[in-house]
Amino acid sequence: MAVASSGKADRAIRTIGELARETGLPQHMLRYWETRFPQLKPLQRAGNRRYYRAEDVALVRRIDRLLHQQGYTIRGVQQLLDVEAEPDMVATLRIIRHGLATALACDIQAR
Repeated sequence: MAVASSGKADRAIRTIGELARETGLPQHMLRYWETRFPQLKPLQRAGNRRYYRAEDVALVRRIDRLLHQQGYTIRGVQQLLDVEAEPDMVATLRIIRHGLATALACDIQAR
């Protein structure tokens, strides 16, 4: 099991403060990114405390790398993440369409 610099396992849930310390990003920036990137959805518990899962942490690190090392703009990162999400959406829509076509065929045969 890999351990992050915070002493927590890589798969462990992190608070916004722990993630901010680990990445060197201010907490307000992480909260701002949640408004700009719908893919970033930490769990929120009582009192609006944020808990970042491993996939959230990976996404934060990726966004940080794209913005601060590779020179992307916020809009550029949004477009990149949207394009990457499209194949999943298309596959989901195809499954739904197939299910509807099957249901329609069964309905027609039942008449």
